[in-house]
Amino acid sequence: MKNWFLKSVFLMVLVFIVSTCSRNPVTGKKELSLMSEKQEVAIGVANDPSIVASFGLYESPKIQSFINNKGQQMAKISHRPHLKYEFKVLDSPVVNAFALPGGYVYFTRGILAHFNNEAEFAGVLGHEIGHVTARHGARQMTKQTLAQVGMMAGMVFSKEFRQFSDVAGQGMQLLMLKNSRSHESESDELGVEYSTKIGYDAHQMADFFQTLSRMQEKSGQVLPEFMSTHPNPANRNVRVHELADAEQAKSNKTNLRVNRDSYLKMINGLTYGEDPQQGYVDAGVFYHPMMKFQFPIPSNWNLVNSPQQVQMASKDGKAFSIFTLAPGTDMNKIKSDMITNFKLNIIQEKRETVNGFPALAFIGDQVNEQSGAKIRVMTYLIKYNNVVYVFHGMSAQPDFSKYSALFSSTFEGFRKLTDQSKINVKAERIKIVPVKSNGTLSQALKALNVPQARHNEMALINGMTLNEKVKAGMLIKTVSK
Repeated sequence: MKNWFLKSVFLMVLVFIVSTCSRNPVTGKKELSLMSEKQEVAIGVANDPSIVASFGLYESPKIQSFINNKGQQMAKISHRPHLKYEFKVLDSPVVNAFALPGGYVYFTRGILAHFNNEAEFAGVLGHEIGHVTARHGARQMTKQTLAQVGMMAGMVFSKEFRQFSDVAGQGMQLLMLKNSRSHESESDELGVEYSTKIGYDAHQMADFFQTLSRMQEKSGQVLPEFMSTHPNPANRNVRVHELADAEQAKSNKTNLRVNRDSYLKMINGLTYGEDPQQGYVDAGVFYHPMMKFQFPIPSNWNLVNSPQQVQMASKDGKAFSIFTLAPGTDMNKIKSDMITNFKLNIIQEKRETVNGFPALAFIGDQVNEQSGAKIRVMTYLIKYNNVVYVFHGMSAQPDFSKYSALFSSTFEGFRKLTDQSKINVKAERIKIVPVKSNGTLSQALKALNVPQARHNEMALINGMTLNEKVKAGMLIKTVSK
């Protein structure tokens, strides 16, 4: 009776899912979908503020105007022109572009620095709009839900399946990777189609994948294609060239634009790399010129800085620290809320001053409800300029004694930044300059007094090789403060 009932329940669920079909706007085919267009839009609306808060917006009216104009132009010829698209530039040096369901498309200033013409940008723009128009977010969510239902059914009905549930789960993860790669490939096709329709040469999009491939090789983080959520950039380069040939032949479009010089002139002055005004590390100390504070960094620890927080981690992965702003200015209330929200069992606390600033320090244990493992957390609340800053240092309880002195010395090293040489640091910026004479890129960089140590880097951001030929008067990118 029990098995019959469970089977009936799952049968009803599956019948409901099968009946929940919609027509894909790109393929025109009916497909399962557990997310409506209204829900897609709601996801974008709900998540956009946190993305903007995490990265910050890059302030450049001319670049923002360009991206919005091209984005809206492309949106009109896409498969879902009725959506309300938004295009934003994020203040991040990371080379990335991505989209949220419902029409939110983001470019980092890092990827803008690596484009070398409008056509490269247009191809990637079309690719990201393609994720939206092909409903990839909704399709991925549907597949994951169906997979989970299948896993649940197998574990209820099959004793043998339960024995191999871990293996099945790993197989399902690989299936999701494959689906994700298929979405990337479909978006490449749409990037070629959309960029061609608004008059750009999609072959340039293919060439940009060469730049991405070289970046992967330089970072030493190349993943085999079968284990990556994105197709291999080198393989994409070949395929997108083929797609561009086919699309241009089909559309009979001639005089397709590249617009190299106009793009380079537009990004002249673009912030390149990390912006030290938003925080930087020098000789083992983290400085924040805008907010005028500093604190030491544990030796050999990794650090990631974002507008919301600074994260630090030991290289052995056994200790982790976060520095951020607290909500409000009442340290007692902040402490009380943290104890409640983090479910901390306080074992030690004290009031003190940190380099003249009022502070509240406490240590507590947090228990993992599933495993029972204990995490010990040291927290310092420090009030400076009527703002409360928070340091958290954490590790597994047995390891805490190894790191506690390091946590406290870091947190108590927080102080006001007054050194003008540390405050007045400037970010590097893209500088567009003409080549002085015919020759190779390497010779051109040398003539422009670019340090030899940065020649490979400059070749990469120009999408060229050092022995590539350049002509007098040709515009190239350099970097300066």
